[in-house]
Amino acid sequence: MTTLQKIKEIEDEMARTQKNKATSYHLGQLKAKLAKLRRDLLDPTSGGGGGGGGVGFDVARTGVASVGFVGFPSVGKSTLMSKLTGTHSEVSAIDFTTLTTVPGTLKVHGAPIQILDLPGIIEGANDGRGRGRQVIAVARTCNLIFIVLDVLKPLNDKRIIEAELEGFGIRLNKKPPAITVRKKDKGGIAITNTVPLTNIDHDEIKAILSEYKLSNCDVAIRQPNATADDLVDVIEGNRVYIPAIYVLNKIDAISIEELDLLYKIPHSVPISSKEWLNIDELIDRMWERLDLVRVYTKPRKAPPDYSQPVVLRRGRSTVQDFCNSIHKEIAKQMKYAIVWGSSAKHARGQKVGLDHVLEDEDVVHIVKK
Repeated sequence: MTTLQKIKEIEDEMARTQKNKATSYHLGQLKAKLAKLRRDLLDPTSGGGGGGGGVGFDVARTGVASVGFVGFPSVGKSTLMSKLTGTHSEVSAIDFTTLTTVPGTLKVHGAPIQILDLPGIIEGANDGRGRGRQVIAVARTCNLIFIVLDVLKPLNDKRIIEAELEGFGIRLNKKPPAITVRKKDKGGIAITNTVPLTNIDHDEIKAILSEYKLSNCDVAIRQPNATADDLVDVIEGNRVYIPAIYVLNKIDAISIEELDLLYKIPHSVPISSKEWLNIDELIDRMWERLDLVRVYTKPRKAPPDYSQPVVLRRGRSTVQDFCNSIHKEIAKQMKYAIVWGSSAKHARGQKVGLDHVLEDEDVVHIVKK
C-alpha cells in the first residue's frame, strides 16, 4: 500500500469515527499516524515522492524578503506579477501557462522585495498531483504568501488551497502553539496546563505521545483552545508559520455590493490586476505584513541619507544586524552607535551598543574605536 493510500485510509476512518470520551485515545493515535505519513511526503529522502527542487523551482533568492504567488491556474497571478515588477511572466487564458517559478523584484519604500510567480496548483497538490509538491515547497520558504483567488468563486477555492498548504505543513496567519514537549530519561508522562483543555483531553494527549514513542516527557500547554493538531505540530517540529494575504482578483467583473461582501473575508484585498484597481492598498498591506524595519545611516558631520535605507527583518534588527548587513567588519570596529528615532529614549539621540533593537525609520551613526 502506498503512502497516499494509507493517508486516504486513515482520513476515511477519522471521518467515520465520532469524537467522544471513548474514542479520544483512538483519534489521537490516528492523527499522529496521519502526521507521520504526511511527513513522508514532505521529506524528499523518504521515498514519498519528494518535496521541492527540480528544474525551474530552485530560484536564487534576492532582496530582503520574498513573496510567493499561490493560486489555481488562470486567476491572474502572471498579469499581477508582470505589472508589479516589470518581469515578463507568460500570460494566457489557457490553464498552466506558467510552468516554472518566475522571479521578479518590486521596490517598496526603498526595500527590494522578491516576487515569485509560482505555477498554478490543483486540488491534490500536496499529494503530488501536477507539480503541486514542488510549488508548495517553494511557498514554504517565502516570508509572505499571496493566495490569488478569482472573485467569482473565492470561498471554495480559498478552502481548497488552504487545505493543500495545510497538508504540506504550512500554517497560514498563525503563530506557533504555546505548547512545549520536553523529553526526560524517566518519570513517565506529566501533563500541565495553564488554560482549560476544551478541544483535547489527557487520553488524546497520551495517545499522540504513545504513537511517537514518547513515554517519558513533560507536556506544558499554555495555548487557549489547544487541539490535537497543535500538539502534533509541536512534536513534528517541521511546520512553517507564514502570513498570507488573500488577493481577490478580477473585481472589475462584479458589482459594488458584491465588493462590499468580499471585504468581510479576513486578510483579504480585492483588486483587478487587468485594470490596475486597488493595487496601492495591496502593496501597503504587503509592506505591513512583511513587518520590515528601515534604518537610515548618518555619516559624520552630514545629514542622514534617506535615499538608501538598510532594510532588516523584525526580530533581527539589532545594531549588530544593521552593521553586518553593511559589512561584517563594521561591528568589530564599532565603539558605540548613536540612534535617533522611536527606539531611542531621547529626541537628541541615544548612545547604544550592538544589542540595541532598532525600530522602523530609525537613524544610526556608527562611532568607530
